[in-house]
Parts: sequence; C-alpha cells; structure tokens
Amino acid sequence: MLSKQRNWMFMLAVFSLLILAACGNGDDASADEGGADDGSYDLKDSYTVVSDNSFVPFEFMEDGELVGFDIELITAIAEEAGFEVDGEIQTTNFDGIIPGLQTGQFEIAVAGISITEDRKGTVDFSDPYYESGLAIAVREDNEDINNLEDLEGKTIATRLGSTSAKFLEENLEDKKIDTYEQLDQVYMAVENGSADAVMYDLPNVEYYIATTGDGLKVVGDLYQAEDYGIAISKGNEDLVAAVNDALATLKENGTYDEIYDKWFGASE
Repeated sequence: MLSKQRNWMFMLAVFSLLILAACGNGDDASADEGGADDGSYDLKDSYTVVSDNSFVPFEFMEDGELVGFDIELITAIAEEAGFEVDGEIQTTNFDGIIPGLQTGQFEIAVAGISITEDRKGTVDFSDPYYESGLAIAVREDNEDINNLEDLEGKTIATRLGSTSAKFLEENLEDKKIDTYEQLDQVYMAVENGSADAVMYDLPNVEYYIATTGDGLKVVGDLYQAEDYGIAISKGNEDLVAAVNDALATLKENGTYDEIYDKWFGASE
C-alpha cells in the first residue's frame, strides 16, 4: 500500500512539473511576440506636436486653419501609428522649434526641418520624408545675380535660424544677411528693394512665386541638397520607430503620394 502511495505521489510531482514547464514556455512565447520586433511600441496616447505657420505649402494659415503638406502628413502618421495629437497642433516661430523640443515644451515637430548633424545632436529625426535644397530668387528685372558668386557684396534676405542663413554665412565672405522671423517678410524685402536676393528652400520659393510673388524669379543652381525629417525630442526611441513604420506604410499604400500630389502636383 505504501509503495502504491509513493508511486502515485511521484507521478503527481512529474505531472505538476510538466504543467509548470508548459506555462513557462507560453510566457516565453508571449514575451517574444511583444515589443518593437513585431511593430508594437510603448507609446503614449497623445503627444504635443508643433509646427510653423508660414512655410507654404508645408504649413500655413488659411481661413484661420493650419493647413499644408506637413499638417496632413503628420495627421496621417499619427493615425497610422496609433496615437493622437495632444489638443491642436501648436505653432511657433521656426527658430523656437528645436529649443522647444529640447526643453520638453513639445515632443514632435514637423515644419520642413532639414536633417543636419548639428540638429541631430540635440533632437532625434525620423527617416527623411522630403528631399529639398536651397535656391536663390531675385526680382525679374535683376540681370546681375545669376549664381552664388554674384551674391558677394549684396544684401540677402532669409529666415532666422534656417539652414540657408548658415549656408550663406559659411559660403560668402562679403555679404549682408538680413534674417526675418516670418517668410513673407523675407520675400517682401526683395520685392521692395531693401534686399537684392532671397535664399531659401526651393519648394517654398517656387510656391511663393507661383502663387504670390509674380515679380520674382529663381536663378542659379540648387544648393546644399537636404532632406526634411520629423523632429522628435530625445529619449523617445519607440516613438521614432513607430513614426518611421507609419511613414513607410503610408508610402507603400499610396497615402503619401495622395498628400504629395495635392500640394505639389503629380509625384514622380
């Protein structure tokens, strides 16, 4: 009788160990299935998003509403990634965007921000979503300025805190650079004759000339080819990965092309 009890207890112990082992394997499988490897990320429900309000056609005010390519793109990315914009998209002067990300005032910024090594030291960037470059524009009756070298000794208008301002500082010796917070001030400076030329991002220059600045023309080459990226405050690795995944999905399913075509014409 005692022997039968011992055998029964032994079999019960073995059975219990098998059950525990099976449960352990199930936990391991669940752990393997979660996390960033399969596209699931540790995200908040909402994030503060900031943009500019005068960089046409990327972001600008129209009938009291913030519209543009960047605005539609970040809205689509947020929906695809599964988070919401905290309140409304906030706006600030362009030169205040990076500092705002650094101090935690904002978490995401989309404003035609060029990806540079200097900026990558203070904020993180998504994968590039738009390829741009710097262009020179002058009055249509100006025949003296045709390239970068012709800007020597001239007054050039551009935007405060922009890559074009830095480019001019580094590539011209004899120059006067007038920087403005608002882009309409940049173009008006050339139109009213207080500046000889404007240097700024090509898509904005072309859009302004096509829609507003009939008296201006683009001259010379495209300088300093650069990519725009969505800037994200440091320490949000999962958010960066989720934004990149969402951006890739939008490009694959045609949503990106639809937004692009709306603001720039047929994509290539």
